[in-house]
Amino acid sequence: MYVSIWCHSLNLSSRSLAIVLVVCVTLVYFSYSFNACLLASISRTLQQSNLRNLLTLQQRNASSEAEATSNSTASSSANSNSSSSTTPILNSTVSNAIASVDGAPKYQMLRQQGLRPSRHLPDTLIIGVKKSGTRALLEFIRLHPDVRAAGSEVHFFDRHYQRGLRWYRHHMPYTIEGQITMEKTPSYFVTKEVPQRVYHMNTATKLLIVVRDPVTRAISDYTQAASKKADMKRFEQLAFVNGSYSVVDTNWGPVKIGVYARYLEHWLLYFPLSQLLFISGERLIMDPAYEIGRVQDFLGLKRVVTEKHFYFNATKGFPCLFKSEARSTPHCLGKTKGRNHPHIDANAIERLREFYRPFNNKFYQLTGINFAWP
Repeated sequence: MYVSIWCHSLNLSSRSLAIVLVVCVTLVYFSYSFNACLLASISRTLQQSNLRNLLTLQQRNASSEAEATSNSTASSSANSNSSSSTTPILNSTVSNAIASVDGAPKYQMLRQQGLRPSRHLPDTLIIGVKKSGTRALLEFIRLHPDVRAAGSEVHFFDRHYQRGLRWYRHHMPYTIEGQITMEKTPSYFVTKEVPQRVYHMNTATKLLIVVRDPVTRAISDYTQAASKKADMKRFEQLAFVNGSYSVVDTNWGPVKIGVYARYLEHWLLYFPLSQLLFISGERLIMDPAYEIGRVQDFLGLKRVVTEKHFYFNATKGFPCLFKSEARSTPHCLGKTKGRNHPHIDANAIERLREFYRPFNNKFYQLTGINFAWP
């Protein structure tokens, strides 16, 4: 009997041991699988972060290279009797630049990891409006790691369209999959031929338009011009016909540009309102994080650029950056930003407000946004 009990106990112990072993093996298997997945995920995240950092470092070089190429081409054109002689020079210069960049160690590493940076036509354009905050918008949105932008205004659609899309693409920065290519030229908004040309390039192009009170914009435009020309007439003399405030000179550029509705109607012939985002120039200064948040949502980007990136410079009356793509230390955008405006006769300002009011109301109707300008 004792032998039977002992054998039965031994049988139970063996069965229990087998169950314990199966449970242990299962736990080890799941633990190994989980850790392997976790390490792979961390590795991919670090790899993407390194790639974006590499492209951030090369953005300024690529932009400078594009600008230098453009200047070199312009100089060659000025010294040539025909545009055809410039084309071989341009193609040779661009090809050499691309070969040089493509052979750099960081690009060799990217290719080894299966990601080859390349230039693309822009997905998004900042088309205006001049002296409304387009430079600030560009610098602020460039803080996002998934946005790459041409360093200077390319003016392709209004000045260099005859050079072709290949020329335009070579002025864009290198990007990897998932990044947005952007270009800013404020004169696009007011140039008649541009909407159709952009449409022919890409019907899905997203358009960013910064607008501000047209009276303040006109004064800012004048202030910039006057800073470059010492003997420039007073604002009041240029904004009105025959020195009288009764007739506004609508042929004068700073005044003409402020009739936003006229230009917007032409853009809406080619692009639906859903592809246009209107940014308040006033709010971009007072609350940049809010406006940049709207831009990130519009572009389908994660909200990476937030209020932590900005601080307000009370002296300049303009938002500045704690860091940017170009500099890791706090700084403002430049000496020309926040420039003091000259004193303008209050009666002249009021007359201009009366002039713009019906055009502003039309603009509000077209956009569905009341900017509440005076």
